[in-house]
Amino acid sequence: MARLKSKIALVTGAASGIGRGTAIALAREGATVIVADIDETGGLETCRMIEAGIGRTQFARLDVSREEDWAHAIAAIDRNPGALHVLVNNAAVCIARPLLEMPFETWKRELSINLDSVFLGTKAALPLMVKSGGGSVINISSVAGLKGIAGMTGYCAAKGGVRLFTKAAALECAQARNGVRVNSIHPGAIETPIWLKLGNDGVLPPELEGRNTDAIAEVRAAGARATPLGHTGLPEDIAAGVVFLASDESRFMTGAELVIDGGVMAS
Repeated sequence: MARLKSKIALVTGAASGIGRGTAIALAREGATVIVADIDETGGLETCRMIEAGIGRTQFARLDVSREEDWAHAIAAIDRNPGALHVLVNNAAVCIARPLLEMPFETWKRELSINLDSVFLGTKAALPLMVKSGGGSVINISSVAGLKGIAGMTGYCAAKGGVRLFTKAAALECAQARNGVRVNSIHPGAIETPIWLKLGNDGVLPPELEGRNTDAIAEVRAAGARATPLGHTGLPEDIAAGVVFLASDESRFMTGAELVIDGGVMAS
């Protein structure tokens, strides 16, 4: 299929996990994908996976918490390939710390990567998306943006902020009649490396270097116990939602929440 033929998409945090799965899924549907991440090694690996018979791609080194990085990345896309139709604000870090044990610097880092980045990315990309004829901004939030989770105050605050930022931005774009839709996706427990970093201030412990989703048996079991369907999700499950929101099939959706969580929010 080619539901996104001739579309240009930018995916942040695309070096692994949901970002990588999303970049590959968008490319399979015909989009040219800009793989953006601060992790150059992982980002280039994602590019190689796409280039191996899937589609077209290019890498952009991007620290999503830095406004100047966003300006540089969008200017580069404006030059080549010359347009932008889909923005997936996916980059995130999850830190498990009790409130009374969380340093302010850790709190600020979590909100900077998870929430400031969505503001910076959307603000930077909107003018080019409008110039390109409109498109779709897809912000990856979480079920933690819909409910509280003990020990994850920073993550819940950031992801809840992403949820309401999405709605406000969607209404601004609708009022401007600029052709840009803005929606959020709320994953439940998905098998990605983010869970390996959870108790280590969002950084992969040295002993787990090189391990990816095949290395999280314990996390997979915990996620399964917390999920009514009885198993964790895969990056492809979220990527399918992204493809839908990026395509014209969702042309009447803006400011919406797409919950993909195995039934967590139903209980």
